[in-house]
Amino acid sequence: MPVADSLASRFARLQAAARDDSNPPPAVRERRLKTLGALLSDNEAALIDAVRRDFGHRSPAETRLFELFPSHQALRHALRHLRRWMRPQNRSVGMWFQPARAEVRYTPMGAVGVMVPWNYPLYLAVAPLASALAAGNRALVKMSEFTPATATLFAELLARHFADDELSVVEGDVAVAQEFARLPFDHLLFTGSTTVGRSIMRSAADNLTPVTLELGGKSPAIIGPALSDRHFAHAVERIIIGKCLNAGQTCIAPDYVLLPAGQEEAFVHQARRVFAACYPDITHSPDYSSVIDQRQYARLLALLDEARRAGTRLVELAPGVVADPLRRCLPPVLLLNPDDQLRVMREEIFGPLLPLRAYGSLDEALRYVNRQPRPLAMYYFDRRPANIERVLNGSVSGGVTVNDVILHIAQDELPFGGVGPSGMGRYHGFAGFKTFSVERAVFRQSRLSGIGMFKPPYGALFDRLTRLMIR
Repeated sequence: MPVADSLASRFARLQAAARDDSNPPPAVRERRLKTLGALLSDNEAALIDAVRRDFGHRSPAETRLFELFPSHQALRHALRHLRRWMRPQNRSVGMWFQPARAEVRYTPMGAVGVMVPWNYPLYLAVAPLASALAAGNRALVKMSEFTPATATLFAELLARHFADDELSVVEGDVAVAQEFARLPFDHLLFTGSTTVGRSIMRSAADNLTPVTLELGGKSPAIIGPALSDRHFAHAVERIIIGKCLNAGQTCIAPDYVLLPAGQEEAFVHQARRVFAACYPDITHSPDYSSVIDQRQYARLLALLDEARRAGTRLVELAPGVVADPLRRCLPPVLLLNPDDQLRVMREEIFGPLLPLRAYGSLDEALRYVNRQPRPLAMYYFDRRPANIERVLNGSVSGGVTVNDVILHIAQDELPFGGVGPSGMGRYHGFAGFKTFSVERAVFRQSRLSGIGMFKPPYGALFDRLTRLMIR
């Protein structure tokens, strides 16, 4: 059977089941969330190993901390709040419609799709599923073809614990992904690059499928002016640790740093110290991850080569350690004040390369950020409340962490998502529950309603009432 026919038939079963069971009760939703959580717990070692094999080397500690832990947190948060989220929410009724009543009910979308990227294949599958399942939906999940071991194992585990018309995984290449995006889902969530996101949105448009796009972009980290030595050192440490996480292959990793002019050398010195403390022997470190594949590895080397040929000063954080093409181990490199026309300043880096740009004033730094496409995340380091408010009020981004990096994504009470080219829509926690739900308006008319006065034939009483209403 052709792949497209097989995929279409799988979707048809999912859609039919969603239509027959359009609003599952809390107990069913809780059972699904608990089953997914137990599946992760019972197969933790196998899942960590699958991710490691897909990357060539991926730190088991990072997979546990940055994939499994937030996945469990998302599921637990949904379980803890599910019944409250499901309750109808009362709304006020206009004076002229009283004593009627109004409420909002959250009902499931139905059959939803989740498209998962390769960089965090577990968390970026489970976090959307926590929202989708809590909202009462059934789901198909398209895993990335660049993480085949994880995809196959996750598919097998879901098949053991869920009916295929309830929750299942689709494996396959780009052609399968394109066919997946063309299915008439009730909602489609895609996480990946901005370029692919445009294609996904075009495909979904044919069916008027609503989409949530979690994309990327160049997330800036701004170090505020006149920080003390201690606070400056803290900023550098958090930026370098965040950048080296998963070898920089994180959609909200700091993509470039804006720092006060004259502090470049202090940043270099502190960054080398931090990296040496975290990865004392990067060649054999179990904690530093590989670049996912040869294509991405070659892309990153090309970015460096272009910058080098343009005369950009490159600073290795592990001096003397050369990149290992066999392990695809690329030690981090700082790029000092690169030209804006270089690819490293125009494209999302998605690797362990970190440009540093000096600014003269905080206003200059904000102008620079605001001239760029809206980023998925933004980081600001300062201890003065006035400066922090100035940055928050004077910029636009998907999410912000102040005096640290990345951590806003781990807060289940905060909505997560981008702006414009970095994405659209929000999920996590109640925001995700709403994303995968229909906000259904319900108006309950009262027996004492006076609406009967507003009907033809219109006369003097109607005129007096409408004039009064308008005044």
